[in-house]
Amino acid sequence: REGSGEPEKVNNGRGRLINLIDRLNGTGTARSSVSPPVPAFNTQAVTALMVDLTALTDHPPHDRGYRFEAFLKSLFDAFGLKANDPFRLRGEQIDGSFELNGQTYLLEAKWHKEKTGVADLHVFHGKLDQKAAWTRGLFVSYSGFTEDGLHAFGRGKKLICMDGLDIFETLNRQLPLYHVLEHKARKAAETGNPFVRVGELFVR
Repeated sequence: REGSGEPEKVNNGRGRLINLIDRLNGTGTARSSVSPPVPAFNTQAVTALMVDLTALTDHPPHDRGYRFEAFLKSLFDAFGLKANDPFRLRGEQIDGSFELNGQTYLLEAKWHKEKTGVADLHVFHGKLDQKAAWTRGLFVSYSGFTEDGLHAFGRGKKLICMDGLDIFETLNRQLPLYHVLEHKARKAAETGNPFVRVGELFVR
């Protein structure tokens, strides 16, 4: 039971329950009416994504970043988030975009050996500030974020954060990605904290 501290008696019980509710509702819970229908949860697709995520470590560093961006697009598409490929604007690179509850999120994806610090967070937030006022962002750093960087970055920003462990937990526990992002966005709205781990949002 979420927040009770008790272990799950059914393997991936929460993920399975969310998937069942979404399938019964047809469009998913707490999703905007303008969002596309939620695809049926595809266990085989999730398994394939897990394999692809693990395989990324076998590629050389200069190639890994591009493959990580492609992986993320496949991940978003698998959960009906209408992802777009990376694109270049004058003077800047955007790693992609997707839609969540009728809102557009721009993507920043990093696969570095070191954790992401405040400088990269500020650069991405600066890109968001140059877009429409309603634009939001998702910063995915495979290695995570430094505590000092998150502290210096501050609260009340227009982006949420995700790391490689979050992605693994989402897939391994069969949690619909859109629910994970919705919970992250809500927690950011409530607390101002852009990075709350999946393990804290969905307690086993």
